[in-house]
Amino acid sequence: MLAKITAKNQLTLPKSLTQAVGATEYFDVEARGGQLILTPVRIQRGDAVRAKLAELDLTVDDMAAAVAWARAPAARSASPAAMVNEPDPAYKVTPVKSKKVHVKKAMPPA
Repeated sequence: MLAKITAKNQLTLPKSLTQAVGATEYFDVEARGGQLILTPVRIQRGDAVRAKLAELDLTVDDMAAAVAWARAPAARSASPAAMVNEPDPAYKVTPVKSKKVHVKKAMPPA
């Protein structure tokens, strides 16, 4: 099938081809041997969030401070950055191998 590229570098793909690969908004584009290879990509919101966190170079302490700030109404007048060294002791932050952060409310003493 023939497709034309516009002056703005836009390419309209034939409907029959896009239907053949299923509903997708994004394609990975690769140049190989003088050809463009389009591979459908399903973007996951979680992946986008993790990528943004990595881009911002946020640490576990930053996350703990932000969560503590968001959950403590009295502390909302202070900025989350000001609380980095003083996370809320009611919350326990545990990093895991995949760089995900688990935040759990600490159990009250028995």
